[in-house]
Amino acid sequence: MSNADSSELARFDSIAAQWWDPRGPMAALHHINPVRLRYIAQRCGGLDGLRMLDVGCGAGLLSEALCGAGATVTGIDLAEEALGAARAHAEASRLDIDYRQLAAESLAAEMPGGFDAVCCLEMLEHVPDPEAVVAACARLVRPGGDIVFSTINRSPKAFALAIVAAEQVLRLVPPGTHDYAKLIRPSELCEWIRAAGLEVVDTRGLHYNPILRSGRMVRDVSVNYFVHARRPS
Repeated sequence: MSNADSSELARFDSIAAQWWDPRGPMAALHHINPVRLRYIAQRCGGLDGLRMLDVGCGAGLLSEALCGAGATVTGIDLAEEALGAARAHAEASRLDIDYRQLAAESLAAEMPGGFDAVCCLEMLEHVPDPEAVVAACARLVRPGGDIVFSTINRSPKAFALAIVAAEQVLRLVPPGTHDYAKLIRPSELCEWIRAAGLEVVDTRGLHYNPILRSGRMVRDVSVNYFVHARRPS
């Protein structure tokens, strides 16, 4: 629990009841979820039968998509209300997902190498020590397994688009969701990944079109971006 910001947890808990509303405060996440799923599936060589961990799962949008693609899914988060919404929605959808209120560091001590693949999306910029989360993800994946991270670049373009435009002008996400000082440059994330003993396999940007309400993967990593890492065999 030490690597958590209580104000961040409270912010996500406050929208737990609206998380699954495709027109609610998390609408943009609904729009990009299919793109995220496709990228993860491509990087992992398919998802069917994989033991997968969703770190910072929130109310379970990605967890349910992974489960629907055939993976056996565990989702962890420290936001209690968001996890409650995740469990309720999975039960209503008759999906068997193991949701646990637990930090990645704690699960890594309990289940080292316990997963074929780990996802940690839109989470690193919300914790006090993101490097510790990266290291925990490295311990959680089996040798030869894949990890997919996503976050927001700390760049002038990201400030203009992800904070000013997305939060303050278009209200695509609740105002105050992101703190510019906590955003992470790709070079920083890749340094943490390598320090954790992982290999950087791919980096890719995600472009979101608020008019079409859709996303697509691009080469430009100046705003939202993904990093695919792998634990050496």
